[in-house]
Amino acid sequence: MLEGIIRESIDKKSTKALRRDGFLIANIYGKGVENVNAAFKNNEFVKAVKNKTSLAFPVKVGDKEFKVVIQEYQKDPVTSQLLHVDLRVVQDGVISRYLVPVKTVGTPKGLKNKGVLIHSKKRILVKCSGDNLPDCFTLDVKDLDVGDSLLVRDLEVPQNVKVLDEDRVSIVGVIKAK
Repeated sequence: MLEGIIRESIDKKSTKALRRDGFLIANIYGKGVENVNAAFKNNEFVKAVKNKTSLAFPVKVGDKEFKVVIQEYQKDPVTSQLLHVDLRVVQDGVISRYLVPVKTVGTPKGLKNKGVLIHSKKRILVKCSGDNLPDCFTLDVKDLDVGDSLLVRDLEVPQNVKVLDEDRVSIVGVIKAK
């Protein structure tokens, strides 16, 4: 489990001091949950995110434990180092909005016909409770030829999960290489 510290002060000086010491600044929030200003060791956070098995993962800040998803993050434009992350608390039984990643499986046959696979949407906006939250949407792209695409309406959506994106929006497609 990823462990962090509670930030006593949220001013600019203390934030810079924490970053200098190798910490990642984080905000933890959710419906009916008091906001927590936290900091995690940068390397430990990256390892925990890379090794997680589901979309939601546990964190411990102070004496409290939360099950969270990454809502948004900010990187340094030059060094690409993480600067800040927003973590949303996943609560069972409470309906909320989440961004669920899209993964592709297979190699499109359009790649042999001088095509390129394009990911239009990497994450899909859904509305569901925490216990129904899918880990990801998996799309099989092996039948896609040049000019073909998969839309939001082609997703296999579990029960009790509502997709908030439009049906006609493209997720992945194969276009002709220039």
